[in-house]
Amino acid sequence: MKISIITPCYNAASFIEEGIQSILDQRQQGAELELIVVDGGSRDGTVEILQGFGDQIDVLISEPDQGPADAINKGFALATGEVVAWLNADDCYLPNCLKRVGEAFEAHPEAVFVFGHCPIVNEAGDEIRSGITRFKECFYPFSCRFTFQCINYLSQPASFYRKSAIDVAGPLRLDLKAAWDYEFFLRLWRQGKGIRISKPALAQFCWHPGSISGQHFRRQFQEEFDCAREDTGPWRIQTLIHFFVKWGIVGMYTLMTRKHRT
Repeated sequence: MKISIITPCYNAASFIEEGIQSILDQRQQGAELELIVVDGGSRDGTVEILQGFGDQIDVLISEPDQGPADAINKGFALATGEVVAWLNADDCYLPNCLKRVGEAFEAHPEAVFVFGHCPIVNEAGDEIRSGITRFKECFYPFSCRFTFQCINYLSQPASFYRKSAIDVAGPLRLDLKAAWDYEFFLRLWRQGKGIRISKPALAQFCWHPGSISGQHFRRQFQEEFDCAREDTGPWRIQTLIHFFVKWGIVGMYTLMTRKHRT
């Protein structure tokens, strides 16, 4: 099963080599891989690092864009795999990730997407915020569209989608600053169900002060609430639950940010 991976990037020289290598390693582990890298016109050496991989990168684009969602949409349009996903430049896949993803889709032809475990790490690769990871994982056994409308518990780096479902759901929204992946997931849920892949983890999500979740978490959770309300309706129980979830998570992230600064 061919899997297309899209990596959007912009001025990512500090991270890009490790992230790209974690994708390319999947070929040696038995995955049929198409790698599409969409760079936003970096000026920090990112493009030169990417060019060093040669023809191991199937498609390399470097041109101005409107942000990561726009870059990923370009990748969606070019992807030829039956399964598609994106991995941000500062995140990494773990060994045998794509092989396991392909096996999961083959075992569950009814699945629109699959997802797995994804620890949070810092820039040095050390696991952090394990409490948040465990909190998200508590919802895995109850995974369904209703639950996801109440709270975003899926980790994007460890999520993979059928190309046919993306074609129906449509591209990522460019008007959203930080929650375009959550809104995309909400539309995917309308196409069918998701299947969880058990541990070990599929990917690592890197949190650092310069990441979207590090810089814009208040806007992110407000946008997620707005998207859930649009998807469910203003007076549904999911909307009410998500409202309280939003404020609880924003409060927790605010405390963690202050602790990090001190």
